[in-house]
Amino acid sequence: MPRHIEIVEVGPRDGLQNDPAMMSTDVKLEFIERLIEAGVKRMEAASFVPPKLVPAMADSDAVMAGVPRDKGVKYIGLALNERGMRRALDTRCDEVNFVMVASAGFGKRNQNATPEETADLFDHIAVLAHDDGVPVSVTISVAFGDPFDGEVPIERVAMLAKRAAAAGAVEIALGDTIGVADPWDVRARIDAVRAVAPDTRLRLHFHNTRNTAMANIHAAIEAGVDVIDASVGGIGGCPFAPKATGNVATEDVVYMLERGGFETGLDLSKLIAIAKWLEKEGLKHPVHSMLSNAGGFPPKT
Repeated sequence: MPRHIEIVEVGPRDGLQNDPAMMSTDVKLEFIERLIEAGVKRMEAASFVPPKLVPAMADSDAVMAGVPRDKGVKYIGLALNERGMRRALDTRCDEVNFVMVASAGFGKRNQNATPEETADLFDHIAVLAHDDGVPVSVTISVAFGDPFDGEVPIERVAMLAKRAAAAGAVEIALGDTIGVADPWDVRARIDAVRAVAPDTRLRLHFHNTRNTAMANIHAAIEAGVDVIDASVGGIGGCPFAPKATGNVATEDVVYMLERGGFETGLDLSKLIAIAKWLEKEGLKHPVHSMLSNAGGFPPKT
């Protein structure tokens, strides 16, 4: 049997949070429906942050009220604090993803907290999800580099991972928020996290800012990681990180993995169609993926 790689689709949240198009709630729900038709089973659908900070996510409650609940899809809600955690639980998110930050420069701008303060906060609020029986994961943002402070010590990433696992995170994601990782550093940080949280599932989140995301995904897969974030069309970016351009494109990742003999459960042709829909109707501006222009291979007759 081919090895299965789970793709977590982050387009409806990370993909849209910094886009100038400001997609309406109805179009977001159409976007989500199209992703489900392409085979997506787990996706970031909402972000419970102050609307004045991320206006594109102001309708997250309405989005969660409108998503289809009968198609076996798990919807993830992002939270940065206790209020966000409670909102995510109140709107029946299937999973809450809490953000720890690996560097103070970005942390102060993104969530007004240091790395240690985000770990302390997770200790305090993770119990809310545990009490509701809702899985809670942790993304360690700027785990490979900070746009303000520069290099991020690997020991700090390991410390946060250890804290996340101890507080009950079912999964830890290492986020290359500004797209500075390289394949060798990816392997080193995966090894460091596994040393302190050996029983916790790992997920990797790459931006393609400096054209290294695909190589980094290869390194993660070779290191045994089975869960990868991606955003259809390569859309996305962080409003608090200068020049943090788009996520790695879902269709590009699926093409590489399936050509390599892995199984994703996603329909490549439908993903490409979604990227084209985003360009023409959803966002009405070009997207960054390669496959939406080149198409798959071999060509279909």
